[in-house]
Amino acid sequence: MNEKLQYIYSLYPDAKCELIYHNLFELVIAVSLSAQTTDKKVNLATKELFLKYPTIIDLANADIEDVKRIVRPIGMVNVKSKNIIEIAKIIHNDFNDKIPNNKDLLMGLPGVGNKTANVVLAEGFKMNEFPVDTHINRVAKRLQLADVNDLVEAVEAKLKKQIEPEMYLQMHHSLIYFGRYMCKAISPDCLNCKLKESCNKNYK
Repeated sequence: MNEKLQYIYSLYPDAKCELIYHNLFELVIAVSLSAQTTDKKVNLATKELFLKYPTIIDLANADIEDVKRIVRPIGMVNVKSKNIIEIAKIIHNDFNDKIPNNKDLLMGLPGVGNKTANVVLAEGFKMNEFPVDTHINRVAKRLQLADVNDLVEAVEAKLKKQIEPEMYLQMHHSLIYFGRYMCKAISPDCLNCKLKESCNKNYK
């Protein structure tokens, strides 16, 4: 890894997924719900959701209005509620209640895009994928690890070239922590950052 990435790793060597989950099914649902919201809000919602609907078949048969009530605080309630129920139905009916470890199959699930699929494969199956979320995208462009106009897929490809495969998952989490707690979109903590001289902090 280059010096910038090594510095970020040194700040957060023990960073880990902040979504609370206990199995692959819960991971898929939690990550699906996490779009455009915070992990804290998702954790509050899934605490009740998984208590009431603890299995795939339970969620597949859930009343959508009740699911909407539970996930309402995280936003995009209509789409997210419909998607997670449909995900549960497909996993039950097509995959015999087993979460597929194939990217194309995961991306065939409602609302599951490249990032969500990569999170499931990296976090859940420990495969060498590198999910890029809004924090990582911002950090990579601010620190010139990727170009400002790069699409997320290009950012992912460039970061993977700069990180050893066995470090993909840990650096994914370390970069998220760095973007979440230091290199924030608004009011970044530049004063305490050793990378401030090479940072395009105007990129948000």
